[in-house]
Amino acid sequence: MPAPVQLPRLSWGNPDAQHTALLVHGLGSSGALMWRLGDALANAGWHAVAIDLRGHGDAPRALDYTVGAYAADLAALSPTRGGAWDAVIGHSLGGAASTVAAASDPRWTRRLVLIDPAILVDGKDASIVRRSQERAFADNRIEVVQEEHPHWHPQDLELKIDAVVRASRWAVEQTSAQNQPWDVRADAARLAAPTHIIGADPAVYSLFTGETAQTVLASNENISMSIVSGAGHSPHRDKPDDMIRQLLEALA
Repeated sequence: MPAPVQLPRLSWGNPDAQHTALLVHGLGSSGALMWRLGDALANAGWHAVAIDLRGHGDAPRALDYTVGAYAADLAALSPTRGGAWDAVIGHSLGGAASTVAAASDPRWTRRLVLIDPAILVDGKDASIVRRSQERAFADNRIEVVQEEHPHWHPQDLELKIDAVVRASRWAVEQTSAQNQPWDVRADAARLAAPTHIIGADPAVYSLFTGETAQTVLASNENISMSIVSGAGHSPHRDKPDDMIRQLLEALA
């Protein structure tokens, strides 16, 4: 794996809690935007830690923005008390990077939850991801974000704007450019930890659906899946109550 960078952390809950979870955000986002999950886990008795991925938020900038580089940074992380994470929860790019990290070291986490993970991004999906990021950087006014996501919590709107301001546009562009192909299906097939995928609703928009989902689920008996009905690619912001219910069920 590439040389890791040290990632900044945010946390919710008691650091001495019995269980600790790592929260990993998606492309163009930030650790702070995982707040709904961090808050819910803390209230369920967990200690939750979120990080800014390289090139995002307050994390170091670098030249390498392959999924493997993101994964190397995650693989170098461990709970404050040491040992394995009790759960790693990754969204989109964070789901892909967490998949690679967990496949490379079965001792890294005891459980994996992937939120509409970017396991395979090509063709139409690659264009949609690229255009979405271009729109975010082109016009980051709160009115624009709210019009596109009218049901988001006010703090999600605020933090999305902040995440775009603090992310490196070059890093986000290079994440698409350097991952050709963007395909971690082979890593998913090697996962030893129990893994649950919480998918977005294909009727709205989902990255993990169709043939990709079928192939991944068939490749590994450790992987299960549920779907948040009515949610797009960010279920924790589109349908947070349903998302959190499914998350806590997966961790039970």
